[in-house]
Amino acid sequence: MSGEKTAIITGGSRGIGKAIALAMAAGGINIAVLYAGRETEAEEVCQNARAMGVRAEKYCCDVASFEATKMTTDKIMTDFGTIDILVNNAGITKDKLVARMTEEDFNQVLDINLKGAFHMIRHVYSHFLKKQAGRIINVTSVAGLMGNPGQANYASSKAGLIGLTKTVAKELAGRNVTCNAIAPGFIETDMTAQLSEAVKTQAQTIIPMKRMGQAEDVAALAVFLASDAAGYITGEVIRVDGGLSM
Repeated sequence: MSGEKTAIITGGSRGIGKAIALAMAAGGINIAVLYAGRETEAEEVCQNARAMGVRAEKYCCDVASFEATKMTTDKIMTDFGTIDILVNNAGITKDKLVARMTEEDFNQVLDINLKGAFHMIRHVYSHFLKKQAGRIINVTSVAGLMGNPGQANYASSKAGLIGLTKTVAKELAGRNVTCNAIAPGFIETDMTAQLSEAVKTQAQTIIPMKRMGQAEDVAALAVFLASDAAGYITGEVIRVDGGLSM
């Protein structure tokens, strides 16, 4: 039996996005999984969600495209009849020191990580206004709070996401729509798996809790922020980082 609410999760085929999608499904929420190039993984997430009794569909969408995101959100509205929760999780990295970073490196990361979130918010905005209800959750990063050598593009995109979160929160607060951000630290995902063992060991020494987090740690917070229990929380940036950035 399908749930009454529908959540869009961008970058929902793996890592944190996958964990959020499945946690939402476990709570009885229908899910629309947006992916860029991992169709098999996206379908697997949907199959796992359907096994929990909710409706789940996948949509190939380049969030960097204003037109593609508009077409996709319109299709989701047609398919599900409602959009209640938006999780902007899609993100990429192209790490280099500023001296070696190209304009393309910088633009591509901002186009997906920051403009992609804007595009998705823009296309659900009027729907949430009309309903006078909605939850927007942006997945930022502690890099957006602290900066990080070699990640000028990524840190800039994630810092921009914080500014976007607070602005949207203020614009929509009077309409019972919340907008919050989650700032993960070192989380065990495909992205961190690419780090060398030396880097991962060093990272754990500077994390007060002395270990990396799990995608499910982030997902649990996303589910809470999407719930009725979080209805009076908006404009917040909540860290899930084992104390790294405190």
